[in-house]
Amino acid sequence: MITLSTVFLLLLTATAAVTDLRVHKIYNWTTYPGIVVAFIVNLYENGWDDGLPGHPGLKDSLLGFAACGGILLMSYVFFSVGGGDVKLIAMVGAFLGLEKGVEAVLWTFVLGFAMGVSMLIWRVGLIRLIVGTVRHVLWSLRLVSWLPLSAEERRQLQPALYLAPSAVVAVVIVCFDLVRFL
Repeated sequence: MITLSTVFLLLLTATAAVTDLRVHKIYNWTTYPGIVVAFIVNLYENGWDDGLPGHPGLKDSLLGFAACGGILLMSYVFFSVGGGDVKLIAMVGAFLGLEKGVEAVLWTFVLGFAMGVSMLIWRVGLIRLIVGTVRHVLWSLRLVSWLPLSAEERRQLQPALYLAPSAVVAVVIVCFDLVRFL
């Protein structure tokens, strides 16, 4: 059953994915109103506590917002995840609630990783990537310390990572329970 919150979530994450791909930004005009809409719609559809199974109320929506936003906030602090990604995933958590929100975050990371590795293989080449990795690991084992990467190797490992398109696919997987087909 497609709910109003699912429709809003799909529209907002798709909008964020388009802007992320086109201008490398996830705008506040997408995420901030989306968070507020998530709280209002979940309160309207399901009240304070959860309504139907799998449909978050306002309490679960707030928990999802805090948990998903917190996970990405840690990624923002310790890794190079953008602030727009943090707000987008917090919005996803606000729409989906705690359990489904964390599931969507995990799917987003898995899909983002797969996309990043695919882009790396596309740019560098599979054989060159494997040979370079094996050579680097063998030299590091021989030297008993990690061999620093060259500037060129470091540059190749710093591709732009687009989490918003991964989040759209993750939301579709979670909202329509497609994991049972995977």
